[in-house]
Amino acid sequence: MALFIDVEVTPEVASDPHLAAKLTEVCPVDIFAVGTGGALEIVEANLDECVLCRLCIDAAPQGSVTVRK
Repeated sequence: MALFIDVEVTPEVASDPHLAAKLTEVCPVDIFAVGTGGALEIVEANLDECVLCRLCIDAAPQGSVTVRK
């Protein structure tokens, strides 16, 4: 588990292959990955690498991605 950063994604976004691919593409520190069936996976080992760039927040529908420091 991450010590400093937590990322939450709504189930609707996590299960959407298009949005999962988009989040994976925009994250500069590989917090997101596309798993089986195109579902979004959060790479727990990379969470503390987050630079708080907000690219994931801007790439997803409003309120569907939350980054907590």
